[in-house]
Amino acid sequence: MAAADTEKLNNLQSAVSALTQISDSEKSGFINLVSRYLSGEAQHVEWSKIQTPTDKIVVPYDTLSDVPEDAGETKSLLDKLVVLKLNGGLGTTMGCTGPKSVIEVRNGLTFLDLIVIQIESLNKKYGCSVPLLLMNSFNTHEDTQKIVEKYAGSNIEIHTFNQSQYPRLVVDDFLPLPSKGETGKDGWYPPGHGDVFPSLMNSGKLEALLSQGKEYVFVANSDNLGAVVDLKILNHLIQNKNEYCMEVTPKTLADVKGGTLISYDGKVQLLEIAQVPDEHVNEFKSIEKFKIFNTNNLWVNLNAIKRLVQADALKMEIIPNPKEVNGVKVLQLETAAGAAIKFFDNAIGINVPRSRFLPVKASSDLLLVQSDLYTEKDGYVIRNPARTDPANPSIELGPEFKKVGDFLKRFKSIPSIIELDSLKVSGDVWFGSNVVLKGKVVVAAKSGQKLEIPDGAILQDKCMRPATSKKVAFWSDRGYLQVGACW
Repeated sequence: MAAADTEKLNNLQSAVSALTQISDSEKSGFINLVSRYLSGEAQHVEWSKIQTPTDKIVVPYDTLSDVPEDAGETKSLLDKLVVLKLNGGLGTTMGCTGPKSVIEVRNGLTFLDLIVIQIESLNKKYGCSVPLLLMNSFNTHEDTQKIVEKYAGSNIEIHTFNQSQYPRLVVDDFLPLPSKGETGKDGWYPPGHGDVFPSLMNSGKLEALLSQGKEYVFVANSDNLGAVVDLKILNHLIQNKNEYCMEVTPKTLADVKGGTLISYDGKVQLLEIAQVPDEHVNEFKSIEKFKIFNTNNLWVNLNAIKRLVQADALKMEIIPNPKEVNGVKVLQLETAAGAAIKFFDNAIGINVPRSRFLPVKASSDLLLVQSDLYTEKDGYVIRNPARTDPANPSIELGPEFKKVGDFLKRFKSIPSIIELDSLKVSGDVWFGSNVVLKGKVVVAAKSGQKLEIPDGAILQDKCMRPATSKKVAFWSDRGYLQVGACW
């Protein structure tokens, strides 16, 4: 490390030691992360060394053995499992306050409701005891503690713990923002989901789980409705003594920036777009060469986590995340859980069906999962077999639909989209009840005009715009004003 950087680090260490809001383990974890960042650990890979993983390293899901039909064997499998949902994110991007996991996604049920119902039905069916862990951030902790009280009567053990709380770094002088007078939450950040491993250890949860005979943790984002317990995957990992498994799925054009698995220096490794040399970015985005991407559904051996955290061996690639807080430029240093794959023994990927990746990141995703394209049973969101196209429709909603409250107001009921290929909506558009959308549909309201889709309308391969002479477009016996194919 250069002398100037050593001085920076020493000054930072002094300032951090004076912060009273965080624990000693958080302080040392933060200084360790910053030290690695300043030492300039290589982020890029040598392109010529990259190899496509074989089926032994990225195992096709359909080659996994069936689970024994004996209920007793299934129970003993599940009794080794813990489910952990990453619950640190807020619903602010979708116009909601509090944890994102409490947004209602279907039939009045939230992400968290569905997760609890799923695990509860597993425990009831097999007489097992799969606990649920929620890794919160300081942003979601208090709200989550209140929310989980409603599940007190459920047949499920729910535990919560917090991931680390690190101070944001002021870019100008490399000192922590909280020591400069920013005493509220804005002075801090949660350092990415790569922090799940040390936080499990530091919280005491890891040791408690091991003492109960638990062996594997299934880690997934709380907003991925496809991330459900899979007995075939769990059975495969136990039988083959795999310490780590990343679920990957075939890449589409919508996923070109997602991380992919490669073989590198004899080990399986996650390759993220930030590590790719500029001249190879287009090649990285190609779905011909890099055909799979990371779903962030991860299965990890608990004893292996303990061994590696104790040895301080989990040195994942650092993701610098520049931000601005009240006009001050700051830096957040983060890590991702998927990047840990290269540190575990006998680590693999499993190439799973796309159905195991159903994230809800925006209101367009809510439209998909609330429609007749999906049904819900025992907490599982299941795709309607009436849809013959394996791909979901492409949906693009304008900013008027961004907030969940506005999205819900603009639909009297969610349209039928079983036969929809693509939908693009822009402007002040309102949908009536029992609307059916088929093929390619564009609905655009001109600025300052309101466009209403009437109850029972069937729109197939249509481009709809209001007449220029009317404030509100309407349906007539002769059809919608200015309707015509757009292609």
